[in-house]
Amino acid sequence: MSLISKRVVFGALAFSFFMYSYFVYTTGTAIDKGENLMNEASKKGKLVFQKYNCIACHQIYGLGGYMGPDITNVISENGKGAIYAKAFLTSGTKRMPNLHLSEDEINELLAYLTYIDKTGISPVKRFKINYDGTVSEN
Repeated sequence: MSLISKRVVFGALAFSFFMYSYFVYTTGTAIDKGENLMNEASKKGKLVFQKYNCIACHQIYGLGGYMGPDITNVISENGKGAIYAKAFLTSGTKRMPNLHLSEDEINELLAYLTYIDKTGISPVKRFKINYDGTVSEN
């Protein structure tokens, strides 16, 4: 193979690499990832969640502790909801301590749980492997 042929092949491969990289890093960046769903109450609820270190026992989006249940979709889960979550936050249970939360803290946590519920599904049960090697929900 001549030097000119090698340079043409290298140039074509380099061009392809940069075009593919541009495509991968710019595709899907306009998708709303939940920023518009976050309101003032859910922001405060996130701070309350962090203040009481709820992630030590509970999971969100499959990440966190294992003592308590995954609470990603507790608001929309059948047989549960905001009233169910409020009962646990108000009085606790045998395994979950009563944190003596104020009414404002409970409402802010419920707003945060509603935000989490709208922005994710956990556990994700079906996966689709895309042509570019990324994994998405089916």
